[in-house]
Amino acid sequence: MKNGTLGTVLFVPFFQNGKMGTVLFVPLFLFLLLFSPLSFAQAEENVIPPAYPVPDYVEHLLQVASEEVGYTENHGRTKYGEWAGDPAAQWCAEFQCWCVDQVDQRWGTNLLRNVYPFYTSSNTGRNWFIKAGRYVVRKGQVEGWGYEWLKGSSDFLKSGDYIPQPGDWVFFSFSGGPDTEHVAMVEFCTRDPVTDAVQVHVIEGNKPSAVARDFYDLNSSSILGYGTVHDVADITMSFGNQGEKVRQLQEKLAYLGFLDPTLVNGRYGEGTVEAVRNYQTYAGLRQNGIANINTQLKLDSEYTGRYQSDPDIWTVTDED
Repeated sequence: MKNGTLGTVLFVPFFQNGKMGTVLFVPLFLFLLLFSPLSFAQAEENVIPPAYPVPDYVEHLLQVASEEVGYTENHGRTKYGEWAGDPAAQWCAEFQCWCVDQVDQRWGTNLLRNVYPFYTSSNTGRNWFIKAGRYVVRKGQVEGWGYEWLKGSSDFLKSGDYIPQPGDWVFFSFSGGPDTEHVAMVEFCTRDPVTDAVQVHVIEGNKPSAVARDFYDLNSSSILGYGTVHDVADITMSFGNQGEKVRQLQEKLAYLGFLDPTLVNGRYGEGTVEAVRNYQTYAGLRQNGIANINTQLKLDSEYTGRYQSDPDIWTVTDED
């Protein structure tokens, strides 16, 4: 296996009459297209190129997950549940966390609990991604926060706006409720050339008793949202919110002089409310202390302009 411009390349031996012949060099996405159980359906569709760079660790993660396809429960028990502490657990989350741990062990990374969560219960994984600032809701509001918008956009996110990327985690609710009931790992997405419909292709555990590949419509009502590899969206924030997005907001407010730097702590408390309100007054916006889309877009623009022209940031010094 080696890396190329199209991502990981697989070395696939070609056998003829029981003997190994020419070694084929097959890009990962083409390999998936040709040898997936869904290959005939996929041949009629177009694989959508990733919109963001695919990190090496995502290639490794998908490799590990692919190797597990076909694994089945043994009388309701799995190695993934055993690894996580409960051999008889419902194991969709345990499978994905196990795969991350395998990447850490094989390639010396430190992904588990840093890039991906370790969890075994409903909502915990989704909430981890929200706090990490890398969650995209399929539509509507993020519970306890507010509406989202994709970076570079001034419109609220609508169903179908975000096409998930390789390595993203998909959170599902099949009952129609707000709680997560299942999770899967995105391999790639395809677009039907006739209908223009987008499908999300995943690897998932506990389906219903095995590791398997499947696909879902991008606008499926069973999809709640995505834990993302990249930071692709911003979100409305207000008093009580905690996490990476709050910390980023506080850093910008502190840099512009509206927040005491000692209050940059990732918690949206009274000090942050007051700082946002003061900035809104300065910017001629409605003064409510809520970091809504208008406030953040204005703040981001001013922060970027000020930062890029800051001589203290860009002055080169020779310390040698």
